[in-house]
Amino acid sequence: MASKDKYSVLLPTYNERRNLPIITWLLAKTFTENNLDWELIIVDDGSPDGTQEVAKQLQKVYGSDRVLLKPRAGKLGLGTAYVHGLQFAQGNYVIIMDADFSHHPKFIADMIRLQKTIPNGGYDIVTGTRYALGGGVFGWDLKRKLCSRGANLLADTLLRPGVSDLTGSFRLYKKPVLEKVITSTVSKGYTFQMEMMVRAKAMGYSVAEVPISFVDRLYGESKLGGDEIVEYAKGVLSLWLRV
Repeated sequence: MASKDKYSVLLPTYNERRNLPIITWLLAKTFTENNLDWELIIVDDGSPDGTQEVAKQLQKVYGSDRVLLKPRAGKLGLGTAYVHGLQFAQGNYVIIMDADFSHHPKFIADMIRLQKTIPNGGYDIVTGTRYALGGGVFGWDLKRKLCSRGANLLADTLLRPGVSDLTGSFRLYKKPVLEKVITSTVSKGYTFQMEMMVRAKAMGYSVAEVPISFVDRLYGESKLGGDEIVEYAKGVLSLWLRV
């Protein structure tokens, strides 16, 4: 899969000291095996657990041209983390994903292959989906699975974006597409990913989906609670009125 393209991975982190070395190793393995140029941009929001110290050790292992640490003073939200990281991205493609192993780097090769399957530059966005044939969710109880499916169904019914997994955050973007979509996105928190996809579709960008296995986080606390579910429902309704 050799190419002249470069892939920038944006990885927002908060207290991911234990996950970061493994996810970095898996990313390096995936890109090296597929003969692809890459960089990892770690956007850490002032983690008190030593995440940044681990990132600095990883820079010594992989090189500071491969692993970039671009920290911020505190927890400022996922959307602004991507905006912050994006300004340092050298790649013509940008991959966004979580640091907690809910997104396995092995699916990146599938995303890149699928992106290239149409002429005139390929798909603008390739998104990982838990809800297409071959995808799945592991480590969630029935309540969380129903909440997630219900959230996607609600959004799909009102917004009709033609994407099966609106709340997922494992995506490959052409860099100019991500820059344009992210500047028009106003949501914060849990509804941010959904608005990004709805805006992209409204702008006429082409989107393809790759089935992924989503695994609940390996270490640390899950960040989704009842408040986020209420916020999500409000976000869907406000998007429906706006877009």
